[in-house]
Amino acid sequence: MTGTPTAEHAPAIARHDPGRRSFASDNAAGMHPEVLAALAAANGGHVPSYGADPYTAALEEVLRGHFGPDTASAVVLTGTGANVVALQALTHRWESVLCSEQAHVLHDEGGALEHVGGTKLIPLPAPDGLVDPADLERAVRRAQGPMAAPVGALTLTQSTELGGVYSATHVRELVDVAHGLGVRVHVDGARLANAAVALGAGLGELTTRLGVDAVSLGGTKNGGGIAEVVVVREQAAAPGLARLRKQSLQLLSKARFASAQLLALLEGDLWVRNAAAANAAADLLARGAQDLGSRVRLTHPVRANAVFASMPADVAERAAARVPFFVWDPHHGPGQVEARFVTSFDTTGADVSALLGVLREELDR
Repeated sequence: MTGTPTAEHAPAIARHDPGRRSFASDNAAGMHPEVLAALAAANGGHVPSYGADPYTAALEEVLRGHFGPDTASAVVLTGTGANVVALQALTHRWESVLCSEQAHVLHDEGGALEHVGGTKLIPLPAPDGLVDPADLERAVRRAQGPMAAPVGALTLTQSTELGGVYSATHVRELVDVAHGLGVRVHVDGARLANAAVALGAGLGELTTRLGVDAVSLGGTKNGGGIAEVVVVREQAAAPGLARLRKQSLQLLSKARFASAQLLALLEGDLWVRNAAAANAAADLLARGAQDLGSRVRLTHPVRANAVFASMPADVAERAAARVPFFVWDPHHGPGQVEARFVTSFDTTGADVSALLGVLREELDR
Protein backbone atom coordinates (compact mmCIF):
# COMPACT_ATOMS: atom_id res chain seq x y z
CA MET A 1 0.00 0.00 0.00
CA THR A 2 3.03 2.28 0.18
CA GLY A 3 2.72 5.20 -2.23
CA THR A 4 -1.00 4.73 -2.79
CA PRO A 5 -2.76 8.05 -2.19
CA THR A 6 -5.51 7.98 0.40
CA ALA A 7 -8.81 9.72 -0.24
CA GLU A 8 -7.60 12.52 2.02
CA HIS A 9 -4.47 13.17 -0.04
CA ALA A 10 -5.58 12.02 -3.50
CA PRO A 11 -4.47 14.33 -6.33
CA ALA A 12 -7.10 16.72 -7.64
CA ILE A 13 -8.90 15.57 -10.78
CA ALA A 14 -8.98 18.10 -13.61
CA ARG A 15 -12.56 18.33 -14.86
CA HIS A 16 -12.07 21.01 -17.49
CA ASP A 17 -9.50 22.15 -20.02
CA PRO A 18 -7.72 25.13 -18.43
CA GLY A 19 -6.52 26.21 -21.85
CA ARG A 20 -10.03 26.68 -23.24
CA ARG A 21 -11.14 30.31 -23.47
CA SER A 22 -14.66 31.70 -23.48
CA PHE A 23 -16.17 35.03 -24.42
CA ALA A 24 -19.67 34.04 -23.29
CA SER A 25 -19.35 35.79 -19.91
CA ASP A 26 -16.76 37.07 -17.48
CA ASN A 27 -18.34 34.57 -15.08
CA ALA A 28 -16.53 31.87 -17.06
CA ALA A 29 -13.11 33.10 -15.89
CA GLY A 30 -11.41 31.70 -12.83
CA MET A 31 -10.10 33.62 -9.85
CA HIS A 32 -7.17 36.01 -10.03
CA PRO A 33 -4.10 34.45 -8.38
CA GLU A 34 -3.94 37.24 -5.79
CA VAL A 35 -7.56 36.62 -4.84
CA LEU A 36 -6.96 32.89 -4.65
CA ALA A 37 -3.93 33.48 -2.43
CA ALA A 38 -5.97 35.72 -0.13
CA LEU A 39 -8.62 33.02 0.10
CA ALA A 40 -6.02 30.44 1.09
CA ALA A 41 -4.50 32.80 3.66
CA ALA A 42 -7.91 33.24 5.29
CA ASN A 43 -8.33 29.49 5.69
CA GLY A 44 -6.21 28.78 8.77
CA GLY A 45 -7.59 28.45 12.26
CA HIS A 46 -10.99 29.40 13.64
CA VAL A 47 -12.62 32.84 13.59
CA PRO A 48 -16.13 34.01 14.51
CA SER A 49 -18.83 33.31 11.93
CA TYR A 50 -21.58 35.32 10.21
CA GLY A 51 -19.41 38.36 9.56
CA ALA A 52 -18.01 38.85 13.07
CA ASP A 53 -14.52 38.14 11.74
CA PRO A 54 -11.47 40.39 11.18
CA TYR A 55 -11.68 40.09 7.39
CA THR A 56 -15.21 41.43 7.23
CA ALA A 57 -14.34 44.20 9.70
CA ALA A 58 -11.39 45.22 7.53
CA LEU A 59 -13.57 45.11 4.42
CA GLU A 60 -16.09 47.46 6.01
CA GLU A 61 -13.34 50.03 6.52
CA VAL A 62 -12.02 49.61 2.98
CA LEU A 63 -15.53 50.09 1.59
CA ARG A 64 -15.92 53.28 3.63
CA GLY A 65 -12.77 54.53 1.97
CA HIS A 66 -14.29 53.95 -1.44
CA PHE A 67 -17.90 54.95 -0.80
CA GLY A 68 -17.84 57.35 2.14
CA PRO A 69 -17.43 57.34 5.93
CA ASP A 70 -21.12 56.79 6.70
CA THR A 71 -21.64 53.75 4.48
CA ALA A 72 -22.77 50.38 5.79
CA SER A 73 -22.21 47.08 4.01
CA ALA A 74 -23.39 43.48 3.92
CA VAL A 75 -21.48 40.65 2.25
CA VAL A 76 -23.79 38.32 0.31
CA LEU A 77 -23.59 35.14 -1.75
CA THR A 78 -24.66 36.16 -5.26
CA GLY A 79 -25.23 39.14 -7.49
CA THR A 80 -28.93 38.37 -7.72
CA GLY A 81 -29.03 38.13 -3.94
CA ALA A 82 -27.31 41.49 -3.66
CA ASN A 83 -29.92 43.11 -5.90
CA VAL A 84 -32.84 41.49 -4.07
CA VAL A 85 -31.54 42.44 -0.62
CA ALA A 86 -30.65 46.00 -1.63
CA LEU A 87 -33.93 46.74 -3.41
CA GLN A 88 -35.99 45.26 -0.59
CA ALA A 89 -34.08 47.42 1.86
CA LEU A 90 -34.81 50.56 -0.16
CA THR A 91 -38.53 50.02 -0.71
CA HIS A 92 -41.79 49.26 1.02
CA ARG A 93 -43.56 46.07 -0.02
CA TRP A 94 -46.38 47.96 -1.75
CA GLU A 95 -43.98 49.94 -3.92
CA SER A 96 -42.51 49.23 -7.37
CA VAL A 97 -39.01 49.50 -8.81
CA LEU A 98 -38.14 51.13 -12.12
CA CYS A 99 -35.43 49.65 -14.34
CA SER A 100 -34.27 49.79 -17.95
CA GLU A 101 -36.04 47.57 -20.47
CA GLN A 102 -32.84 45.49 -20.77
CA ALA A 103 -32.14 45.25 -17.03
CA HIS A 104 -30.54 42.08 -15.68
CA VAL A 105 -32.86 42.25 -12.67
CA LEU A 106 -35.81 42.20 -15.07
CA HIS A 107 -34.77 39.50 -17.54
CA ASP A 108 -32.05 37.36 -15.99
CA GLU A 109 -32.83 36.87 -12.32
CA GLY A 110 -35.79 34.52 -12.61
CA GLY A 111 -38.27 37.02 -11.15
CA ALA A 112 -36.30 36.89 -7.89
CA LEU A 113 -37.26 40.38 -6.72
CA GLU A 114 -40.94 39.77 -7.41
CA HIS A 115 -40.84 36.30 -5.85
CA VAL A 116 -38.79 37.08 -2.75
CA GLY A 117 -39.61 40.72 -2.19
CA GLY A 118 -43.08 40.90 -3.73
CA THR A 119 -41.95 44.03 -5.56
CA LYS A 120 -43.20 44.90 -9.04
CA LEU A 121 -40.59 45.80 -11.67
CA ILE A 122 -41.53 48.44 -14.25
CA PRO A 123 -39.30 48.72 -17.34
CA LEU A 124 -38.32 52.08 -18.82
CA PRO A 125 -37.41 52.62 -22.48
CA ALA A 126 -33.66 52.49 -22.95
CA PRO A 127 -32.78 51.72 -26.58
CA ASP A 128 -29.12 52.53 -25.93
CA GLY A 129 -29.15 50.87 -22.50
CA LEU A 130 -29.32 54.17 -20.60
CA VAL A 131 -32.33 55.48 -18.68
CA ASP A 132 -33.41 59.04 -19.50
CA PRO A 133 -34.32 61.37 -16.59
CA ALA A 134 -37.47 62.52 -18.43
CA ASP A 135 -38.71 58.92 -18.76
CA LEU A 136 -37.97 58.41 -15.07
CA GLU A 137 -40.07 61.40 -14.05
CA ARG A 138 -42.99 60.41 -16.30
CA ALA A 139 -43.04 56.87 -14.89
CA VAL A 140 -42.97 58.05 -11.28
CA ARG A 141 -45.80 60.51 -11.79
CA ARG A 142 -47.84 57.94 -13.74
CA ALA A 143 -47.67 55.56 -10.78
CA GLN A 144 -48.94 58.03 -8.20
CA GLY A 145 -52.61 57.19 -8.68
CA PRO A 146 -54.49 55.01 -6.18
CA MET A 147 -54.67 52.04 -8.57
CA ALA A 148 -50.92 51.87 -9.21
CA ALA A 149 -47.90 50.60 -7.29
CA PRO A 150 -46.04 53.81 -6.37
CA VAL A 151 -42.37 53.89 -7.29
CA GLY A 152 -40.00 53.37 -4.39
CA ALA A 153 -36.69 52.95 -6.20
CA LEU A 154 -34.88 53.20 -9.50
CA THR A 155 -32.24 50.59 -10.29
CA LEU A 156 -29.47 51.29 -12.83
CA THR A 157 -26.97 48.83 -14.27
CA GLN A 158 -23.37 50.08 -14.44
CA SER A 159 -21.89 49.19 -16.86
CA THR A 160 -25.09 48.65 -18.81
CA GLU A 161 -26.45 45.49 -20.37
CA LEU A 162 -25.43 46.86 -23.77
CA GLY A 163 -21.87 47.61 -22.72
CA GLY A 164 -22.33 51.33 -22.18
CA VAL A 165 -21.59 53.42 -19.12
CA TYR A 166 -23.47 56.10 -17.21
CA SER A 167 -21.36 59.24 -16.83
CA ALA A 168 -21.20 60.89 -13.43
CA THR A 169 -23.30 63.75 -14.81
CA HIS A 170 -25.97 61.34 -16.05
CA VAL A 171 -26.12 59.55 -12.69
CA ARG A 172 -26.37 62.87 -10.83
CA GLU A 173 -29.27 63.96 -13.06
CA LEU A 174 -31.12 60.71 -12.40
CA VAL A 175 -30.46 60.90 -8.65
CA ASP A 176 -31.66 64.50 -8.49
CA VAL A 177 -34.89 63.69 -10.33
CA ALA A 178 -35.48 60.54 -8.29
CA HIS A 179 -34.81 62.12 -4.91
CA GLY A 180 -36.92 65.12 -5.84
CA LEU A 181 -39.82 62.69 -6.32
CA GLY A 182 -39.12 60.71 -3.14
CA VAL A 183 -37.54 57.77 -5.01
CA ARG A 184 -34.33 56.08 -3.92
CA VAL A 185 -31.61 54.98 -6.35
CA HIS A 186 -29.80 51.64 -6.55
CA VAL A 187 -26.91 50.67 -8.81
CA ASP A 188 -26.46 47.08 -9.96
CA GLY A 189 -22.67 47.20 -10.01
CA ALA A 190 -21.79 43.69 -11.14
CA ARG A 191 -19.39 45.43 -13.56
CA LEU A 192 -19.04 48.75 -11.74
CA ALA A 193 -15.25 48.34 -11.77
CA ASN A 194 -15.24 48.24 -15.59
CA ALA A 195 -17.34 51.39 -15.80
CA ALA A 196 -15.20 53.23 -13.24
CA VAL A 197 -11.99 52.39 -15.09
CA ALA A 198 -13.55 53.39 -18.42
CA LEU A 199 -14.45 56.78 -16.97
CA GLY A 200 -11.29 57.24 -14.91
CA ALA A 201 -13.38 57.50 -11.73
CA GLY A 202 -13.54 55.86 -8.33
CA LEU A 203 -16.27 53.43 -7.32
CA GLY A 204 -17.87 55.93 -4.96
CA GLU A 205 -17.46 58.81 -7.39
CA LEU A 206 -19.97 57.10 -9.69
CA THR A 207 -22.40 56.06 -6.95
CA THR A 208 -22.73 57.05 -3.30
CA ARG A 209 -20.84 60.33 -3.65
CA LEU A 210 -23.44 61.31 -6.26
CA GLY A 211 -26.30 60.43 -3.90
CA VAL A 212 -26.91 56.82 -4.95
CA ASP A 213 -28.54 55.12 -1.96
CA ALA A 214 -27.35 51.55 -2.43
CA VAL A 215 -24.91 49.61 -4.59
CA SER A 216 -24.68 45.91 -5.38
CA LEU A 217 -20.92 45.77 -5.76
CA GLY A 218 -19.71 42.76 -7.71
CA GLY A 219 -16.29 41.21 -7.29
CA THR A 220 -17.05 37.90 -8.99
CA LYS A 221 -16.81 39.28 -12.54
CA ASN A 222 -13.71 41.27 -11.55
CA GLY A 223 -11.52 38.30 -10.62
CA GLY A 224 -13.25 36.92 -7.55
CA GLY A 225 -15.01 33.62 -7.01
CA ILE A 226 -17.91 34.31 -4.65
CA ALA A 227 -17.43 37.99 -3.91
CA GLU A 228 -20.53 40.21 -3.71
CA VAL A 229 -21.46 42.93 -1.24
CA VAL A 230 -24.29 45.43 -0.74
CA VAL A 231 -23.14 48.94 0.16
CA VAL A 232 -25.59 51.60 1.37
CA ARG A 233 -24.79 55.31 1.51
CA GLU A 234 -25.89 55.51 5.12
CA GLN A 235 -27.56 53.07 7.48
CA ALA A 236 -30.76 55.15 7.57
CA ALA A 237 -31.25 54.60 3.84
CA ALA A 238 -31.69 50.86 4.37
CA PRO A 239 -32.43 50.16 8.03
CA GLY A 240 -33.49 46.56 7.45
CA LEU A 241 -30.39 45.51 5.54
CA ALA A 242 -29.06 43.01 8.07
CA ARG A 243 -32.45 41.37 8.69
CA LEU A 244 -33.28 41.15 5.00
CA ARG A 245 -29.96 39.49 4.23
CA LYS A 246 -30.85 36.60 6.52
CA GLN A 247 -34.46 36.35 5.33
CA SER A 248 -33.32 36.36 1.71
CA LEU A 249 -30.94 33.41 2.30
CA GLN A 250 -27.88 35.59 1.65
CA LEU A 251 -26.09 35.52 5.02
CA LEU A 252 -22.85 33.53 4.79
CA SER A 253 -21.79 31.60 7.87
CA LYS A 254 -18.13 31.60 6.81
CA ALA A 255 -18.19 35.20 5.64
CA ARG A 256 -14.43 35.59 6.00
CA PHE A 257 -13.91 33.79 2.69
CA ALA A 258 -16.03 36.22 0.68
CA SER A 259 -14.62 39.19 2.57
CA ALA A 260 -11.04 38.05 1.99
CA GLN A 261 -11.65 37.97 -1.76
CA LEU A 262 -13.18 41.44 -1.77
CA LEU A 263 -10.32 42.75 0.36
CA ALA A 264 -7.79 41.39 -2.14
CA LEU A 265 -9.59 43.24 -4.92
CA LEU A 266 -10.42 46.51 -3.17
CA GLU A 267 -7.73 47.15 -0.57
CA GLY A 268 -5.21 48.00 -3.28
CA ASP A 269 -5.49 48.48 -7.02
CA LEU A 270 -6.23 44.93 -8.15
CA TRP A 271 -9.81 45.87 -9.03
CA VAL A 272 -8.43 48.58 -11.32
CA ARG A 273 -5.84 46.31 -12.94
CA ASN A 274 -8.40 43.58 -13.58
CA ALA A 275 -11.03 45.90 -15.04
CA ALA A 276 -8.45 47.71 -17.16
CA ALA A 277 -7.23 44.42 -18.61
CA ALA A 278 -10.77 43.30 -19.46
CA ASN A 279 -11.64 46.67 -21.00
CA ALA A 280 -8.46 46.73 -23.07
CA ALA A 281 -9.18 43.25 -24.41
CA ALA A 282 -12.68 44.34 -25.43
CA ASP A 283 -11.28 47.38 -27.21
CA LEU A 284 -8.77 45.17 -29.04
CA LEU A 285 -11.57 42.80 -30.06
CA ALA A 286 -13.77 45.65 -31.29
CA ARG A 287 -10.98 47.06 -33.44
CA GLY A 288 -10.24 43.62 -34.85
CA ALA A 289 -13.91 42.95 -35.60
CA GLN A 290 -14.07 46.07 -37.74
CA ASP A 291 -11.46 44.51 -40.01
CA LEU A 292 -13.48 41.33 -40.63
CA GLY A 293 -15.48 42.82 -43.49
CA SER A 294 -18.96 44.12 -44.08
CA ARG A 295 -20.75 41.01 -42.79
CA VAL A 296 -19.67 41.78 -39.20
CA ARG A 297 -20.85 45.08 -37.81
CA LEU A 298 -20.52 46.52 -34.31
CA THR A 299 -23.98 47.35 -32.99
CA HIS A 300 -23.14 49.36 -29.85
CA PRO A 301 -20.26 51.57 -28.79
CA VAL A 302 -17.65 49.65 -26.77
CA ARG A 303 -17.05 51.38 -23.46
CA ALA A 304 -16.33 48.61 -20.96
CA ASN A 305 -15.73 44.87 -21.42
CA ALA A 306 -18.57 43.86 -23.75
CA VAL A 307 -18.60 43.88 -27.55
CA PHE A 308 -21.83 43.53 -29.54
CA ALA A 309 -21.77 42.69 -33.24
CA SER A 310 -24.17 41.47 -35.90
CA MET A 311 -23.13 38.62 -38.19
CA PRO A 312 -24.65 35.82 -40.28
CA ALA A 313 -26.44 33.28 -38.08
CA ASP A 314 -24.63 30.29 -39.57
CA VAL A 315 -21.25 31.92 -38.98
CA ALA A 316 -22.12 32.64 -35.35
CA GLU A 317 -23.30 29.07 -34.77
CA ARG A 318 -20.11 27.52 -36.11
CA ALA A 319 -17.79 30.02 -34.44
CA ALA A 320 -19.47 29.75 -31.04
CA ALA A 321 -19.03 25.99 -31.15
CA ARG A 322 -15.28 26.58 -31.37
CA VAL A 323 -14.90 29.58 -29.04
CA PRO A 324 -17.98 30.14 -26.83
CA PHE A 325 -19.83 33.46 -27.00
CA PHE A 326 -23.44 34.48 -26.43
CA VAL A 327 -26.11 35.17 -29.04
CA TRP A 328 -27.82 38.22 -27.60
CA ASP A 329 -30.48 38.61 -30.29
CA PRO A 330 -31.18 35.54 -32.44
CA HIS A 331 -33.49 37.54 -34.73
CA HIS A 332 -31.44 40.63 -35.45
CA GLY A 333 -32.36 40.63 -39.12
CA PRO A 334 -32.89 38.21 -42.02
CA GLY A 335 -30.30 35.51 -41.48
CA GLN A 336 -28.53 37.68 -38.90
CA VAL A 337 -27.90 37.45 -35.17
CA GLU A 338 -26.45 39.92 -32.70
CA ALA A 339 -23.60 38.35 -30.73
CA ARG A 340 -22.20 39.48 -27.40
CA PHE A 341 -18.55 38.93 -26.51
CA VAL A 342 -17.46 39.57 -22.92
CA THR A 343 -13.80 39.82 -22.00
CA SER A 344 -12.33 38.98 -18.59
CA PHE A 345 -9.42 40.05 -16.42
CA ASP A 346 -7.35 37.22 -17.89
CA THR A 347 -8.29 37.65 -21.57
CA THR A 348 -5.04 38.04 -23.48
CA GLY A 349 -4.21 39.52 -26.84
CA ALA A 350 -3.56 35.99 -28.04
CA ASP A 351 -7.07 34.98 -26.94
CA VAL A 352 -8.56 37.85 -28.92
CA SER A 353 -6.44 37.03 -31.99
CA ALA A 354 -7.56 33.40 -31.81
CA LEU A 355 -11.23 34.40 -31.67
CA LEU A 356 -10.83 36.79 -34.59
CA GLY A 357 -9.10 34.01 -36.51
CA VAL A 358 -12.02 31.66 -35.90
CA LEU A 359 -14.52 34.29 -37.02
CA ARG A 360 -12.49 35.00 -40.14
CA GLU A 361 -12.27 31.30 -41.01
CA GLU A 362 -16.03 30.82 -40.60
CA LEU A 363 -16.79 33.92 -42.65
CA ASP A 364 -14.61 32.58 -45.46
CA ARG A 365 -16.29 29.14 -45.60
